[in-house]
Amino acid sequence: MSADPHLQRAETLATLLDDAVELPVVGRIGIDPLLGVIPVIGDSFTAIVGLVIVFEAFRAGVPTWYLVRMLLNVGIGWAIGLIPLVGNVLDVYFRANRRNVRLFERALDG
Repeated sequence: MSADPHLQRAETLATLLDDAVELPVVGRIGIDPLLGVIPVIGDSFTAIVGLVIVFEAFRAGVPTWYLVRMLLNVGIGWAIGLIPLVGNVLDVYFRANRRNVRLFERALDG
């Protein structure tokens, strides 16, 4: 884990949203795909929470290009989640928040 407090908060949030619990067969999942079973509201809530990761990157001074890419990931994750049933499965594999933390780390590494 990084020493940057913004990145630490983003990593904690990504873990909660994308891979907090280990399930047999499925693997690691978080609350994002679980709340996704609530049509529109669940996916919208987790997308809004996922924006906190982007905000933490902004506060850490991550360049605009990375922030735009992170926003795109949140949008794609939200749109995928809106697809009934299939969206929940795809959400488990897309992991927008984990992708955003990797982008955040890459930006800080220079």
